[in-house]
Amino acid sequence: MSGLSRLQHILVVDDDPADTMMIEEALLGVDTPPVVHSVEDGREALDFLRRRGRYTEVPRPDLVLLDLNMPRMSGHEVLRDIKNDDDLKSIPIVVLTTSTAGPDITASYATHANAYVSKPMDLDSFEAAVRLISHFYSEIAVLPADS
Repeated sequence: MSGLSRLQHILVVDDDPADTMMIEEALLGVDTPPVVHSVEDGREALDFLRRRGRYTEVPRPDLVLLDLNMPRMSGHEVLRDIKNDDDLKSIPIVVLTTSTAGPDITASYATHANAYVSKPMDLDSFEAAVRLISHFYSEIAVLPADS
């Protein structure tokens, strides 16, 4: 692995429990599975990342997988808040959503998403996409040190 850091903790931000479960199952199939934490909406994601409320003892995630379409606070709002926060903006954010709409893609990159992945509809392709994301961020990319 030549000195690259492995993913240890991933935060999944998705209001669909079935998608969260599929992500967790896909990550069990990687060589060194990360610990997966999940929250169901954007406000909860920001509480987790800022270690507020019931999240005071959680680890800083190495990667966030972010859905766009959620109640209370959209993924676009979460992405904007994270990337405008000096303490959080270095955490890689992969938008993982069902939307293939051009405006969603453009807005995500304009707000500094590190990648945009449309959720494949079939289970095998979905799991393969999640494993590829995990592989890239654990084996190829060099992640920032926990600050």
